[in-house]
Amino acid sequence: MTARVAVVTGANRGIGLEVARQLARAGLRVVLTSRDPAKGRAAQARLADEGLEVACHRLDVTREAEIRGLAVWLEEELGRVDVLVNNAGVMLDPKGSRALGLDADILRRTLETNLVGPVRVTGALVPLMRRHRYGRIVNLSSGLGQLEDMGVGTPAYRISKTALNAFTRTLAAELAGANIKVNAMCPGWVRTDMGGPHATRSVAEGAQTAVWLATLPDDGPSGGFFRDRRPIPW
Repeated sequence: MTARVAVVTGANRGIGLEVARQLARAGLRVVLTSRDPAKGRAAQARLADEGLEVACHRLDVTREAEIRGLAVWLEEELGRVDVLVNNAGVMLDPKGSRALGLDADILRRTLETNLVGPVRVTGALVPLMRRHRYGRIVNLSSGLGQLEDMGVGTPAYRISKTALNAFTRTLAAELAGANIKVNAMCPGWVRTDMGGPHATRSVAEGAQTAVWLATLPDDGPSGGFFRDRRPIPW
């Protein structure tokens, strides 16, 4: 059988890189994307040193032309896309930021990457999934976006992840019956550049649920929000 093709956005470091690593180990043909081509090639070389062959492609999820270019390249070079992990994201809120007085520019830039980017990338790649009647879409969300436990701080980031969760639910409903599963996940507090050195989880632990959702069987869930492979409240 032809190996399934997985695209991971923002995969030159952190959770994205680990998701790419684990998917490659599972036998998928991984396309690692990075906003910075040099950093993407460095990540690709790092995986190659581990015996993992992955492709690398430039992608800034805020640039429509680059999204279209990726879709064309995938169709021409690989002929398919089976898995999309929308990992690329930013947290731009200054320390101590609050909803009152939230900088509108920070909110716009955060939404452009964390929400509009995944919407555009997904829209560009779903037609290739439909062609083979198979797809697994994983949106990297956060517990900070949970309405049930919404709190103070990082308002732009929180808003963006809550909106990403809404997109997850809406898209899952639209794709019901197409064998394209759409789910969101929270990796927990992970030791990355964003999470910091004192976080409680390793990058490998943070990536596990995303990899599980990316490889769900046909009877797996869709339209859910997960942490540690278990459903969590929205």
